[in-house]
Amino acid sequence: MSYEIDEKTPTPMVTDIPYPMTGEEPEYDSMQNGTGHGETRRGLKSRHVQLIALGGCIGTGLFVGSGTILSRSGPGSLFVAYCIMSFVIWSVMNALGEMTTYLPIHGASPTMYVHRFSDPSTAFATGWNYWYSYAFLVPSEITAAAIVIEYWTDKVPTAVWIAIIWVVIVLLNVTFVKLFGETEFWFASIKIIAICGLIILGIVIFFGGAPTHDRLGFRYWKNGDAFKEYIVTGPSGRFCGFWNAIIRSGFSFIMSPELITIAAGETEAPRRNVPKATSRFIYRLLFFYIFGSLVIGTIVSSHNDHLLNGSGNASASPFVIGIQNAGIHVLNHIVNAVILTSAWSSGNSFLFAGSRTLYSLAVSGQAPRILGYCTPWGVPIVAVACTAAIALLAFLNVSSSSSNVFTWFTNLSTVSGFLAWLAVLAAYIRWRKALQYQGIDDTRPYKTPWQPYTSYITFVFVFILAISNGFNVFVGGSFNASDFVAAYITLPLFVILYIGHKIWTKNWQLFIPLEKVDLISGLDEAERTEAMYPEREPRNFIEKVWFWIA
Repeated sequence: MSYEIDEKTPTPMVTDIPYPMTGEEPEYDSMQNGTGHGETRRGLKSRHVQLIALGGCIGTGLFVGSGTILSRSGPGSLFVAYCIMSFVIWSVMNALGEMTTYLPIHGASPTMYVHRFSDPSTAFATGWNYWYSYAFLVPSEITAAAIVIEYWTDKVPTAVWIAIIWVVIVLLNVTFVKLFGETEFWFASIKIIAICGLIILGIVIFFGGAPTHDRLGFRYWKNGDAFKEYIVTGPSGRFCGFWNAIIRSGFSFIMSPELITIAAGETEAPRRNVPKATSRFIYRLLFFYIFGSLVIGTIVSSHNDHLLNGSGNASASPFVIGIQNAGIHVLNHIVNAVILTSAWSSGNSFLFAGSRTLYSLAVSGQAPRILGYCTPWGVPIVAVACTAAIALLAFLNVSSSSSNVFTWFTNLSTVSGFLAWLAVLAAYIRWRKALQYQGIDDTRPYKTPWQPYTSYITFVFVFILAISNGFNVFVGGSFNASDFVAAYITLPLFVILYIGHKIWTKNWQLFIPLEKVDLISGLDEAERTEAMYPEREPRNFIEKVWFWIA
């Protein structure tokens, strides 16, 4: 591997990085613009990106999965876990937001930034890790949506619902990206309105405004129930419950920050819209997850049997349980419809993200070129087909227990997300160091608070989460081979991909040297793109408010 300094520019740039799989030289124009592969189109508008950021991945994790955490760990553990994970996601989102705003080119993805700023082998392992994580999340959400429908009727076979949901999701992903954005805009709007309504209703119930006039307060936090024992007894059991809550809460956030980055390559004016979406991400975390988890822990007891009934529909949602206990019996169907919308929307988003991850791998030479082929309307159709094929695993639900299938997909996806965040944070840290080393740190178009320090702290914490993901199989003599494999199978797969790529490319460097990190290629495309979409000035107060929102 050879590097050169471009004498016409004051900063070093890579001019000869061999193709990771073939050893050929990449063409940066191809990597940036998709030439030779077809090209994605910038069809996502500002409002699409803002709503994808706010509600794109609000799915079964918050509506239903939070009930399992509440039952096993208690309301205090649930609330603190969501606070901690919100900080983690905020840090990852800021890191991605800065890098994406700096280089929002075609084929943009977290993998591309890991490849450019950190190490090609890490990028190779991370990219495929991202893809199979997204690919497994799609059947997970399809399964959840099918289970939700069975809340209303069980006369139609589950396989029929799975097939219908799968077909609709695929159709939305093979048409114009603008249609995907429009669909997600309305899906996300429904979810946001529903969550806001449920939180407000929960506050009313908390203060005794329900038909029963029972003022709950923090009743369910008393008698040691705030931090429940899990697996073992005593202080160790309470810590296990707390740690279990942190790990399991990760599924509510998994692969969520990456959606904005992946959408950046198909977004109008990304250098304006990505920072806007990133900076407002904190509001989603504060209101939806932190306030939401607090409300959940106050309106329903952690001892309620319905939380662990394994149904996966509204009957297991802590929101519905709390509302019904308060004497309100008409909202369960509405909430179930919202959960269905959320699962369907999340599956749609994950298929989009998975296909774009494959596309990014293809245009950077880390996957077969055919995966980078795009239709005339800018859809990477082969990548969509490959990801959609994995989604057919949802049919496993026909013969297996719904809860068992959902648990397997959840475990596989969660640890994959942890590994991906580690790679992203490492790439961000190397990018910042390279900017400083090459004397252009002040050229960052978007800066977030407390960086890079939060990235260092978050990296250490996520590393601990990744290696302790399956801690419950080692505690209290409860070892289960199936749970162990589900919790840790991703780790050796990642290592195999990483080492295999090192051997194939004969590149034994841990990181690209700081002086050789390419900080220049693609900046011209980013500047041209931004010039194509001048910012509109609001003409009145209503437009001013709307432009702030979307």
